[in-house]
Amino acid sequence: MATQLLVDQRCLSHDETTLLSDSEIKKYVEELHCPWKVENNKLSHEFTFNNFDEAMYFVNEVAAVAEGEGHHPDIHVFYKKVILELWTHAVNGLSLNDFILASKIETCE
Repeated sequence: MATQLLVDQRCLSHDETTLLSDSEIKKYVEELHCPWKVENNKLSHEFTFNNFDEAMYFVNEVAAVAEGEGHHPDIHVFYKKVILELWTHAVNGLSLNDFILASKIETCE
């Protein structure tokens, strides 16, 4: 049976989420296309753009995806750079939801 791609999955409700093990985190990081970092129980990536308008367009796309999934990143905007941080408050670390949302965010770029 084929494994479902992260991008094709939906985020789980907060009461269904569980903290991922280190081996699960490593597996899911490898499924992402961008070089996301895992530090301090958070998943982060820095995106760069040609100008502020492109960065803000991306932020708005990410916001729409996040709202649709009911899982929201911390978003830091610096003119032509956007840093996203994902983690699940309910488990105080990384859950499958973080990787599902990261995979969907990669389609916004």
